Amino acid sequence: MSTVLQSRLPFAPWADPRTRRLPGILPLDMAEWLDIDDAYGGQMALRDALIAERPEAVHALTDAARPAAEELYEMLLPLLPGLGFSIGTDTALRPDGMTVPLDPGQPLLTLGRLVQEDLMLMLPGETEHVLAGAVLCFPAGWTLAEKFGQPMGRIHVPVAIYTEDVAKRVQRLLDGVQPGRPLVRGTAHHSNAPLFNPRTEAMGRAITGDLPFLRVERQCLLRLPQTRAVVFSVHTYVLRPEALSAEQAALLREFPIRHAA
Repeated sequence: MSTVLQSRLPFAPWADPRTRRLPGILPLDMAEWLDIDDAYGGQMALRDALIAERPEAVHALTDAARPAAEELYEMLLPLLPGLGFSIGTDTALRPDGMTVPLDPGQPLLTLGRLVQEDLMLMLPGETEHVLAGAVLCFPAGWTLAEKFGQPMGRIHVPVAIYTEDVAKRVQRLLDGVQPGRPLVRGTAHHSNAPLFNPRTEAMGRAITGDLPFLRVERQCLLRLPQTRAVVFSVHTYVLRPEALSAEQAALLREFPIRHAA
């Protein structure tokens, strides 16, 4: 298991009745989209290593999605100084003291070294949105290669609770999300897997041994105003149950979450 752990959980999806059931969407202030937490340095060191050593495993971008990736890059960079970054002409100084080259020619890979969020670009398809771009360093039991280029329904085939009704509701959300008005939802499970946990559909999500950690994903949807692509971002928190607040722990006992590797 990765030893990169948060010491607190700012977002517990089981603690709000609105986020306990799929799709569990809430409105979000744009200023609250990105999060820099106390695991930033450790998570970013892992992201740096994955992007340097295994870029083909954590990054993909279609030609059709490149304008959206470039728009996301131009939109996100101005948000960083308010989060503790120093942005220069060609480099960015991160809150952990590391300097990252700014390369607009590699928009997603550059952003993947700046923020903790995994970033995915969804473009409209024939009937559903399609995953057309991503920097994905912390997959929770799935692989980018297997899901890339696929529509939402196909992406979620192994997920039993992703029923046809849920799929229709999710597609309505993707169609309806508006620029400047992002949405947030969350998932949570017990885990013993590392942050970078790619597993194929054929491998499944076998559970073995102790599951000493909670893995929570804060998932946001926002629409880019020019290309109209939908950005799906995921901020991953991994922590020990004893790091929960008293209220979060009590509600977790009342509304237990599922287990996963």
